[in-house]
Amino acid sequence: MKQTPERILLPVSPVFIAVSLFVAFLLNLQPWGHWVGVPDFVALVLVFWGIHQPRRVGIGIAFCMGLLMDVNDATLLGENALAYTLLSYFAITLHRRVLWFPLKKQVWYILFLLLSSQLVQMLVQFIISQRTSSWFYLLDSCIGALLWPVVTAILLAPQRRSVNTDLDSSL
Repeated sequence: MKQTPERILLPVSPVFIAVSLFVAFLLNLQPWGHWVGVPDFVALVLVFWGIHQPRRVGIGIAFCMGLLMDVNDATLLGENALAYTLLSYFAITLHRRVLWFPLKKQVWYILFLLLSSQLVQMLVQFIISQRTSSWFYLLDSCIGALLWPVVTAILLAPQRRSVNTDLDSSL
């Protein structure tokens, strides 16, 4: 098995973090965002930043993003906020462990985190309105976990250093 060398990443820009969360929010606002099988992009981006930048994106940002999603979805105020807060807490708690594994094995941790977030939402909906969702509702988390390598590649791209580090090569 060929091992690729670890790269040292550049520091992440707070503006890039904000833009990525805004784009994820815009993706969730789309009409197809409520179809079965479309992942929760805000949750996916919150997990990514909770794992890769736990000091910059924490529980407070997750709570605010959850409130924005509650207002957008016209759900019980605090339902998404609770789910995103717990999701962010567990992502921050597991961040060192997740980063030890290669990307293909990280998918299982991400699947666990996204499923637990959706199960919290299902539990809140059941307690409040005795409404149950279909098990197909959990397909969103599975597809979100499968998108983890793509999301990682996109969100880490601005932080990667160039491979050619020889400054004298242009002479």
